[in-house]
Amino acid sequence: MKRNIIEVDESKCNGCGQCIPNCPEGALQIIDGKARLVSDLFCDGLGACIGECPEGAMKVVEREAEPYDERKAMLNIIPHGRNTVIAHLKHLRAHGESELYTQAVEVLKSKGIQIMSEELGEKGCCGHEQASQPAHQGGGCPGSMARMFDREKAIDSSPVSGTINSELQQWPVQLTLLNPDAPFFNNADLLVSADCVPFAFADFHRKYLKGKVVLTFCPKLDQNVDEYVEKLTYIFKNRSIKSVTVLRMEVPCCGGTEAIIRKALANAGVELNIKVQVITLDGHEQ
Repeated sequence: MKRNIIEVDESKCNGCGQCIPNCPEGALQIIDGKARLVSDLFCDGLGACIGECPEGAMKVVEREAEPYDERKAMLNIIPHGRNTVIAHLKHLRAHGESELYTQAVEVLKSKGIQIMSEELGEKGCCGHEQASQPAHQGGGCPGSMARMFDREKAIDSSPVSGTINSELQQWPVQLTLLNPDAPFFNNADLLVSADCVPFAFADFHRKYLKGKVVLTFCPKLDQNVDEYVEKLTYIFKNRSIKSVTVLRMEVPCCGGTEAIIRKALANAGVELNIKVQVITLDGHEQ
């Protein structure tokens, strides 16, 4: 069957192993100094490992693969201990995978293991209350899971006096279009924003954009990540950047935003403290 599954670019992987703790299912192992997918059966294709890869060597692809087997994966997870089991259950709930969650609970019951609701941050016991959200239709990517937010209680209906001015001080902003020799990069405070952040975080202009040069991209959907690293390496090496702030969404794949920046800094031989701020899907700072 064709489904989403993790693919490792071995030319980028340095074998650091940071992806392994985020794959309790056991689909990934370090073999001969590289992270390798050892079994299609254990990879759920949800991409929890992607955001932990500092080299940007992992991505979700669609290909022919054996169906993911939650029951077999759960038998791999249980020996890692209770905290890993709880993290896996939360992982399934967060991605709306109700069917897989049900299968996981059935395995736990068969082994006499009960996870209480307080451990999952829910009401009732996980052995009796199943996930109510349907599985999402985003092809396995948590970033494409359809969600709605109840804004009625949060809306401030008071009138706004005056005009709210934009804090954008340069154009263009998309990294593909930016000229690395543009004069506004000289001695700049750089704001690197994942594409979705300004839509989610209402105070983006005032709190983060003001006084900064901004560039934006999507680490998951954009195809020219290697070109991004090359362009950013040039900027860091030749433009005397004063500071870097990275804004990313909470979904795992968005962790690639920070990974790309860190790789470019390493390539440029430049040391800068990076301020990383994660924005939740409902628009808050994490």
